[in-house]
Amino acid sequence: MTDTWQMVADLADRLDDHSTLPREQRVLFQLLKIQEEAGEVAEAAIGAAGQNPRKGRSHTWQDVESEVCDVIVTGMVALMRMNPDAEAVFAQHLRRVADRDLSGARGRTTGHPAQAQFPHPGGAPSTSEPA
Repeated sequence: MTDTWQMVADLADRLDDHSTLPREQRVLFQLLKIQEEAGEVAEAAIGAAGQNPRKGRSHTWQDVESEVCDVIVTGMVALMRMNPDAEAVFAQHLRRVADRDLSGARGRTTGHPAQAQFPHPGGAPSTSEPA
């Protein structure tokens, strides 16, 4: 198990040790937690763009990145709580997605369609594509 997935397993174990709910309910609430975290991404993105007239620019794009990381971690913990072989399940799924979505893109050197440019630390626009 990689260090990342060991940390995920440790987080899942800590949550399971803390809860008195049956396993099925623990998993259900972990899945709902993904939605909660995704809402925090939306709130941070709205705040970073200054699109809430009451709050103005209440967040930074670094806050958005942090919230996206929380979604990823929460999803990884959910998968681990559902299946102790989460690392292999995720790796197999990622391979399927890559095979499906990258098969036509391999070897292609054409540019990408226009995309939104998000501020990056230091103020320079990001040139990387969102995942």
